[in-house]
Amino acid sequence: MVQTAVESVLVAGRGPMACAVIRACSRLGLKSVAVCSESERDARHVRMADESVLLGPAPATESYLDARRIVEAARRTRVDAVLPVPPALAGDARLAVAVTEAGLTWVGQDPEVLERLGGDGVEPASEQGFLAWVTAEGLHHVTPVLRDRAGGTPRVSWTPPAGLGPLPAAARRLPELGWRGLVTVGIDPGGELAEVAAGFSLDMAVLERAHNVDAVELTLRSMAGGNPGPVVETAVPRAAVAVQLRSTLPPGTAGRVTGRLPDVPARSGRRPLLGAEVVAVSGYDPGDRLDGWYDALLATVSAAAPSAARAASAATEVLTGLPDSGVPHDGEAVCGVLQRIAGSLVPDRS
Repeated sequence: MVQTAVESVLVAGRGPMACAVIRACSRLGLKSVAVCSESERDARHVRMADESVLLGPAPATESYLDARRIVEAARRTRVDAVLPVPPALAGDARLAVAVTEAGLTWVGQDPEVLERLGGDGVEPASEQGFLAWVTAEGLHHVTPVLRDRAGGTPRVSWTPPAGLGPLPAAARRLPELGWRGLVTVGIDPGGELAEVAAGFSLDMAVLERAHNVDAVELTLRSMAGGNPGPVVETAVPRAAVAVQLRSTLPPGTAGRVTGRLPDVPARSGRRPLLGAEVVAVSGYDPGDRLDGWYDALLATVSAAAPSAARAASAATEVLTGLPDSGVPHDGEAVCGVLQRIAGSLVPDRS
């Protein structure tokens, strides 16, 4: 069990990312409380948690993104802390203030830091960037990423073979500006800092696989500006990829999952390809209803290997030949991106 000042956490989020956080809390010996809307009372993240609480109606603005309802849910369930999952919540300075004013621990950035550095809760859209864990001593587990986007929606992120060069000066100043914990950074074509995001961005699994760390544990160790303890850096980070598998149902259209989606817990020991490690987190089980209110992120898949080509190949193996899921998804398009990484962008000559 990770040594923290809290024993119970309200996990503010939904979908595969919330499932990953709840699974990590269980592994770390922390009680997890899930939140849900009226349309997701029996969602997978709700079933996985130790306890759950209803926030409100289906629209996200009246449930998952309503700061007042989240704080009230934390009070009712008597948790010690609120852990925001998506950048939309982790970057919300008003929610951070409301949580701390309620006498609860906010597992995230100080509100003043969020206001000073943006805190708009937007996932970086830049094609290149990096991930890191920030302490008072500096940036740790720095992981350069390249990103593939389709219509602005993240699909695949991966580590470039030659890195991205020197970090922007503004990014190197994050520790002195008060940033603590995980950060996702976008870099513009000129090499300058473009975006800064808190929370568990969809790129974060690249950092986890590359450095063999647990993002939830790192976040808990950083909370409330406490001493995170000794930092053990990875001597030679592994190459890694992260994939987001999404439903392609038309907006507002509900569906039902009938087949099993990828779900491979961390440290499960599964190695689909020689030298590769894969972790997958599904947001749904067979029989679950896909709600038309939300962006349907079905599952995340991440892989690490000696080269990005091998990591991409391992992720492709997990996604290829999925049983009929019952809902259409972008798996074929995502596999096309992975094959491009494996074949031409990062040739594997070993």
